Amino acid sequence: METGTNPGAKKPVKLRGLTGLIITVIIVGIIAMGSFTQIEYGHVGLYKTFGKLNSDVLSPGIHFKIPFIQSVIQVNTQVTKAETDTTASSKDLQPVSTHVAVNYSVNKESAYNLMNNIGGSFDTIIINPAVQEIVKEVTARYQAEDLIARRDVVAGEISELLTARLAKYDLIVNEINIVDFKFSDAFNQSIEAKQVAQQQALKASNDLKRVEIEAKQKIAQAQAEAESLKLKKQEVTPELIQLKQIEVQEKALEKWDGKLPSVTGGATPFIDIQSLTNK
Repeated sequence: METGTNPGAKKPVKLRGLTGLIITVIIVGIIAMGSFTQIEYGHVGLYKTFGKLNSDVLSPGIHFKIPFIQSVIQVNTQVTKAETDTTASSKDLQPVSTHVAVNYSVNKESAYNLMNNIGGSFDTIIINPAVQEIVKEVTARYQAEDLIARRDVVAGEISELLTARLAKYDLIVNEINIVDFKFSDAFNQSIEAKQVAQQQALKASNDLKRVEIEAKQKIAQAQAEAESLKLKKQEVTPELIQLKQIEVQEKALEKWDGKLPSVTGGATPFIDIQSLTNK
């Protein structure tokens, strides 16, 4: 007896083949996607093969890697800021709290040494302790008031020492800023009192200078008046006196009406008419 063919028997075979193909495509796609990596701008990359770093430094862009065997870690080489709070004592034993901001970057060519020897937490392992130690060292060289008045000099010394320290780990110090100095309340009050005293002393000095200037002005004015009077006296001569007398007599004669003044109870006053007429 002949056995009839079953048309539905081929369908499971085809479905299984199609499913296998889809799975294969997915696996190939995953492997293909895992075969490439992209290094972001401002970073460099390092191959990590079974936990071991490779010294080859990858520049920004797309790079090939072995799937499931290699991975790539990225190291930021852009300028980064690290902030640190430090408590120290000044030369005159005043407690000082300092907030420091350090702008630094990683040397691209030496990224392997940094990551292989220190790791990704180099900011907390290297930078912060170095800043705290150096700030304490520099702060102890200055009086508390000088830390305020010479902040730029203090920041320069800290930057110089920190640059030398971090260069050992291939870290570049771009800039350092002393954001804030904080002192005790007693010291702040003493500074305020000193500033008030200085302002009062300056006011007193200015008042004294003003009085001195006014006194000099009065002396100069008196000297000028005396000199003027002296010159006027030198100008008075016998001839000038005689001329003035003649002018007075002429004015009196012009005003005379020709009548003698009337005098009662006494002798008639004598007036030299001839002399007046001659003059």
